[in-house]
Formats: sequence, C-alpha cells, structure tokens
Amino acid sequence: MDTIEIVNYESAYKEVFRDLNVEWISAFFKMEASDYKALDNADSYILQNGGHILVALLNKEPVGVCALIKMNDPVYDFELSKMAVAPKAQGKKIGWLIGEAIKDKARSIGAKTLYLESNTILTPAISLYRKLGFIEVFGRNTSYERCNIQMALVL
Repeated sequence: MDTIEIVNYESAYKEVFRDLNVEWISAFFKMEASDYKALDNADSYILQNGGHILVALLNKEPVGVCALIKMNDPVYDFELSKMAVAPKAQGKKIGWLIGEAIKDKARSIGAKTLYLESNTILTPAISLYRKLGFIEVFGRNTSYERCNIQMALVL
C-alpha cells in the first residue's frame, strides 16, 4: 500500500523542486526567464517573499511539488505555481492531494484568492484545476509565452 504525505519544503528538496518542473516544462514547452527565476531561487524568490512550497512524498520519496507565490496584486493574494508530479507517480491522485493541501495552506495564512496560469494543451492539469475549484479569468498580463489560460479561485 502506497503512503502519500504532503510536507513543507526544506532545502533538501531544492533539486527535486527544480528537476520535476524542468522535466514537464521541457517536455511540452521551453524554459522561460520566469521559470528560471522561481526554480533557481526558490528560497529568495518564493519563500523569503512570503510564499510557500509543499512537497508530496510517495513512500517517503519526493514525487510532487507545488508553490504559492505571493503576488503584489489588488485582486489576487497568491499564485499557485510550479505544480509538478513525477511521471512514475501520476495516476495516484497526488496532484489532487497537493492541490488541496496548497489551498489549505493558503487559507491558513489568510489568503482569500488564488491565481494560476497554464496552457490548454495540458488537459489533465486544466481538469485538475477545475476540480480544485478554479474558474477561467481573462485580461491579466503574463510573463509566460506559453500561457493561454488564466484561472482563479476564491477561497
């Protein structure tokens, strides 16, 4: 029986946070400046700016990650970003579990709204975001070339 646990990020997970994201981004798109900023500087860019990262462990092995990046925005408190699950762990509801855990984390720190950017070719991801309660929003500026859908969630 698989054991799945969601834990807070610590420096031991720095490489897995980066590697899981580089793997999926490179498989579908190309790495962009905003990716490098978040993935190469998780401590200074995400954590020290009031954000959080959660890690999903499957039988004690890190196989999933998701970040909350503090936004300087009048509407949205945090961006749900850099969600990734290792291919070998997909199909085990890890995306759902880490998504629910990141929503709980956001609520616990007083967030009222979450925002995310994605691409509609990532059908399983878009489906997951909808199951988590996100709805499509329009008209936001984005720093990602690959972004063709923006979604938000009121907590």
